[in-house]
Amino acid sequence: MLSPAIRKKYSGFAKSLLPAFSAEMKKYEELYADFAVNGYSKELCERYADAFVNDIKKPAPEDIIQLAALYDRIHANTDAAYYLETLQDKKLSGEERFAYCLEMLKTESKLGHFRAAEDFRTENINFLQNHSKKRSSQELAEMYMALALVDVAGKHYNDAFKLLRFGYKPLGRNDSTLLEMLITGVYICARSGDQDGLQDAVTNTHSCLKLFSEYEFPWSKSYYEQRIEEAAQGIL
Repeated sequence: MLSPAIRKKYSGFAKSLLPAFSAEMKKYEELYADFAVNGYSKELCERYADAFVNDIKKPAPEDIIQLAALYDRIHANTDAAYYLETLQDKKLSGEERFAYCLEMLKTESKLGHFRAAEDFRTENINFLQNHSKKRSSQELAEMYMALALVDVAGKHYNDAFKLLRFGYKPLGRNDSTLLEMLITGVYICARSGDQDGLQDAVTNTHSCLKLFSEYEFPWSKSYYEQRIEEAAQGIL
């Protein structure tokens, strides 16, 4: 979930001048405070949906995308798909479209809709590749992980692993992006049925987690441990 500071930055100067902006930010800060203590949950998703999407006449695309991402974190992919569908014919900025594409790739793939995911990837791959040139290495990693999930859905496991080997350079011992990539690797091994590779992947991912000297939230360590366990069972 984006921090209030980042959300305010993405909102832009013009929106920050609107009368309702302060009240909106207050609601967001309250939700974020709950997230910082309790982590991802169905209740968080529902509260976010009611505050920024369901009861809003024209919800912002970034709120719909973030809501879908929150549902993705609790494996509620059908709910994520429901909200993403509302953006299907909307005109999005480059930033919004990039984030929307990643959520669509993840959601369709995790739902097992390989043909839909592959068609969507084909339709948007040129945009993603061009727009990725402007992204950070962490955001680039998010793109390759999302693309890899499409290959997993199609049982093209070697192709999925190739996408993860795009040349990411770790950013120190507390690199959550590297950890996410390793967890994705565990998931790919589990889905492929490679038990030997799975055990090695789980061991390597736990070793990465042990390197962490600090965590963003009090619940982060247990959350990542759960993610590793779930990935080993073919759940991401």
